Amino acid sequence: MILYQIFSVLSLLISVYSWALIIYIFMSWVPNARESSIGRFLANICEPYLEPFRKIIPPIAMLDISPIVAIIVLRFATGGLWGLYRMIAMYT
Repeated sequence: MILYQIFSVLSLLISVYSWALIIYIFMSWVPNARESSIGRFLANICEPYLEPFRKIIPPIAMLDISPIVAIIVLRFATGGLWGLYRMIAMYT
């Protein structure tokens, strides 16, 4: 039971981080939003994760699609997390 709670909390944290990424992306559409205290906070937690994706995926027609790929990777991580839970739960 505690294992389920641990995996649930990890899944929730990944989900919250995904929403933080989405909010950070939308903030780029609003002038000076990233210079606010919330914008700087989100930049501090989102940019380290987005940076490797930006190095790999170039902008297409001045459109940065790397955050979309980063969010998809997080969704796959959530699925893998629950797959790992099922595998562990099956053998305990």
